[in-house]
Amino acid sequence: DRNRMKRIEANDQAAMCAEGVQQSKKGDYIRAFQYFTKAAELGDIAAHFELSHMYGDGDGVEKDTGKEIYHRELAAIGGHPTARYNLGC
Repeated sequence: DRNRMKRIEANDQAAMCAEGVQQSKKGDYIRAFQYFTKAAELGDIAAHFELSHMYGDGDGVEKDTGKEIYHRELAAIGGHPTARYNLGC
């Protein structure tokens, strides 16, 4: 949607993560990865959690357990409840 794209252009990390989710639902994992990566670089914990799933499942990226854990830990440290649960925090 146009409003979300304006927010993305303004470097709104939550909007980037939301767009990543939309792209992932469409099956466009490459674009989803790009949005999640940018949002994670800006500190979005939900984006880190989504990246952990992408690396764990190999969706749009090569499966990488190390990167999966790295992003899951950053999400957990940031307070993401599911990431904390998954890591046993």
